[in-house]
Amino acid sequence: MNRRRFCNVGASCAAHIWFAATLLPPAARRAFATRSLGPAVVREPWGNLERLSENIWAMVSTPLAGGPDARRTLSNGGIVAGRSGVLIVEGFASDDGAKWIAETAATLTGRRPTHVVLTHYHGDHSGGLAGYRSDGSDPIYVTTRTTRAMLGRPAGRPGRADPAAVLADAELVAADQVHSIDLGGVRVTVTPRFGHTESDLTVTVDDPRVVFCGDLLWNGMFPNYRDATPSVLSREVRAMIADPAARYVPGHGSMPTNPELQDYVELLDVVEAAARRAHRAGLSAEEAATQFPLPAKLSTWTMFSDRYYQVALSAWERELVGG
Repeated sequence: MNRRRFCNVGASCAAHIWFAATLLPPAARRAFATRSLGPAVVREPWGNLERLSENIWAMVSTPLAGGPDARRTLSNGGIVAGRSGVLIVEGFASDDGAKWIAETAATLTGRRPTHVVLTHYHGDHSGGLAGYRSDGSDPIYVTTRTTRAMLGRPAGRPGRADPAAVLADAELVAADQVHSIDLGGVRVTVTPRFGHTESDLTVTVDDPRVVFCGDLLWNGMFPNYRDATPSVLSREVRAMIADPAARYVPGHGSMPTNPELQDYVELLDVVEAAARRAHRAGLSAEEAATQFPLPAKLSTWTMFSDRYYQVALSAWERELVGG
C-alpha cells in the first residue's frame, strides 16, 4: 500500500499513524502499545489480544512495530462473548484484519461474530468491515446514521467493498439514546457520543465493567483533533471515564492505568488553555503551536511532529472564532 492510498483509506487517524511510523526512532516505534494490563492470549505482528475476563478480550494494535503486517488492524478494538452471541468492536483497517479477528473470536468462543460495532467513520476503524463476510457470514453491524453517511463520502476503492454499502442494513443507534445488545447472559450498552468526530460510539460491558472508547481516548500518542469538536471531546471524555473501577480500551495505545487516564484529561486541558491564550493574544493556531507546552510527564508519549499541535489548536480556533 503506497502512502497516498494509505492516507485515503485511513482518513485522518491512519494518516496520523502513518507519519508516526515514518518519523519516529525505531525504539519508540517498537515500544508503542506493547505494555499489557491483561494476559496476552494471542500475539501477532500487528498487535496483542489481551484477556480482560472470561468472555472479554481487548485488541491492542501495535501499528508502529514495523514489518509488512504491522498495520493490518491499526486501531484497537475487542471481542465480547455471551451464550448466544459474539460482538466485535471495530471494523479495523483492512479486510484481512477483520477476517483475522473474526477467526480468532471463533477459536476462542466457538462462534463467528454475530455483531460488529463501528465506533466512528475513520478508515483505520472501518476499512475492514467487509472482511467479516469473507466466509459468507452476515453479522449485524451497529453504528450511527451519521457514521454511515460519512463513510459514503470518500470515493470507492477499486476491488474492495464500500464500507457504506456494507452498512446498508446496519442497526442505527439514535443520537439521543443508548442501544442495548443481549448476547445471552451478557448485555452490552452502546452509547452515542461526540467529540472526536461528529458521531462517536462507546461500547460498555457491565460485569466486569469494560468500556471500549474508540478514539475519544488515546494513550501514549498525542490525539488527533482533525475532525474534533474540542469542548465536546473534553466533556465526553470526563463522562466516559467517570468510573474508577472500570477498565478502558483506548482507540490507540496500551490500556491506561487510572493515573494515565488523568494524564489524558490533563492533556486535553493543556491544549484548551493554550488555545484560549492564543485566541486572547490574537495568535493563529500555527503561531501558537510553536509555543505549545506539552506536560513533562507525557514526554514518553509518541510525539513525532509539531504539526499535530497545530491541528489540535486549529480545532479549538474553529470553536473560539465561531463562538
